[in-house]
This record gives sequence, structure tokens and C-alpha cells, in this order.
Amino acid sequence: MMMHIRPYENKDETGWLRCRVLAFLDTAYYDHVLKEKERYSNPSIELVALDDEEIVGLIDIEFETTPGSVCSNRSQVGGMIWHIAVHPDYRRRGIGHSLLVEAIDRAQKLGIQHLEAWTRDDPWVQDWYLRMGFTWVESYLQVYMDGGKELKGSIESRIPQLYPVHVFAHYTGEDKANIGERFSRVHETNLYRLILQQ
Repeated sequence: MMMHIRPYENKDETGWLRCRVLAFLDTAYYDHVLKEKERYSNPSIELVALDDEEIVGLIDIEFETTPGSVCSNRSQVGGMIWHIAVHPDYRRRGIGHSLLVEAIDRAQKLGIQHLEAWTRDDPWVQDWYLRMGFTWVESYLQVYMDGGKELKGSIESRIPQLYPVHVFAHYTGEDKANIGERFSRVHETNLYRLILQQ
């Protein structure tokens, strides 16, 4: 495989979207589908990995000009990894690692002091962040409520004749076990941080 990494270009959007969708299908983010690539209001590092002309990996990092404006750490200027994905046919070839290394090099040259990433509870994804040198910081629950019993007594509409059918919510409380028992689809969403420079 003759893989190379370069900055994202507008012509890459279809390939970027396809790679991201396929990469997420067997993860807890399987239904988080985008119809167009996000654009960032802050400066960003957006890279793609290509095999010939096919996009097989990607990383997007939005970085701050003021500490705490994008990331949770308010004491340093950081960057948030919004997307990192490797096409499933190209996994275990070091593509994610190569994208991260290139992104870190670019981030350090821009004076970025740390990176953050939120990810759900796929053990293999969490293990990857730990292997890459990130540390776990905190977590909260993402809760999907699907009709009937799950919504009854949890969510009510104050608008006449408007009935919630599916709800996506964040739970930041301490009683995670109760939430996990009450709803059928609950994901622990974890924040990881990598210090680049003190």
C-alpha cells in the first residue's frame, strides 16, 4: 500500500464522508451520519490519508485561540479532535497512528499545548487512545430514549399535539447505574487528553 497523508481539500468531501461512515458502522457511533463535512469557526488541522486516490483515513482537529473556547481545559490552548477514522478495510496498518503523529507535529508548530477527544464506550477505541499516550479525564452518559415506556415519565411535551418519539439526551449526574438500567441504549462518553507541551 502506497499511503500518503496530505491536507484535506474541498474535492475530498465525498470520499471523506464515505470513509467516516464506513469507519463508524461497527462502533457505538454507527448512526452518527453526516451528509456534509463540518466546517470550523476556529483554525483547524484537517488531514486525509490516501491509498492511491482513495481516502482511507482522516483526522480533523479544531484548535483554540483562547483557552477553554473549544476544549474543557481552560489553562492551556488546546485542540479538539472532532473526527478520526480509518476505513475498515485498512485498519491495523498504522494509519490512525500516522495521522495522529502528523497532526501532533502540525499542532506543536502552531503552539497547541494539548489535544482532547471525546469518544464513546468502544473498548478498542478507548485502548487506542491510551496506547497513543492520552489519559482519561472524565465521562458522562449519552442516552437514547425510544418511544413508549422509555419516554413515559422522562420526557413530556408542553406543546399541544406534539409527542416525542425518540430523544437523545446527556446525563451528567452521579447515578449512572440507574440510568443504564432504565434505558436500553446508553453510552458512556469519555474525554481523553494528550499533553503536547507544558
